[in-house]
Amino acid sequence: MKYHKLRAGEASDTYDMESPVTEVDILQMAQQLAMSRLYKGRALTEPKQVFSHLQTLLQYHEHEVFALLLLDTKQRVIGFRELFRGTPNAASLYPREIVKIALEHNAAAVILVHNHPSDDPESNHTDRTLTITLKNALNMIGTRILDHIVVGHEGCVSLAERGHL
Repeated sequence: MKYHKLRAGEASDTYDMESPVTEVDILQMAQQLAMSRLYKGRALTEPKQVFSHLQTLLQYHEHEVFALLLLDTKQRVIGFRELFRGTPNAASLYPREIVKIALEHNAAAVILVHNHPSDDPESNHTDRTLTITLKNALNMIGTRILDHIVVGHEGCVSLAERGHL
């Protein structure tokens, strides 16, 4: 991670401050660190491996954001893409665009991700219906949905763990 107010510390995975930082600086650094943890080639085998990174990336948005974590055949990260932004309680999604992105990246699997700005990460009927719609669309091109993770201030909910996949 490279940030203008930080330099690598003497101990592994530590950083020293070069100058005072603001709360905004800290949030930006946390988001940069979260993105660096979703680096290309990292294998993801359990939802909890990415929960904290996704929460750092999406929990502070005041509107819904829908994103894709794109994976290869060995469930290694190809990329993370924020696709749609919406209102405080909804985002318009286009299955065609999601299929297009999966094809462009040659993704064998995806993890759907979106936030709930209301703070409550519990999935709702709309989330579950969307998951089924996208699962059907992506199945047609041979791309599996491994999970749909809903992010809130209080944590993340995995629809796969809840049996909604």
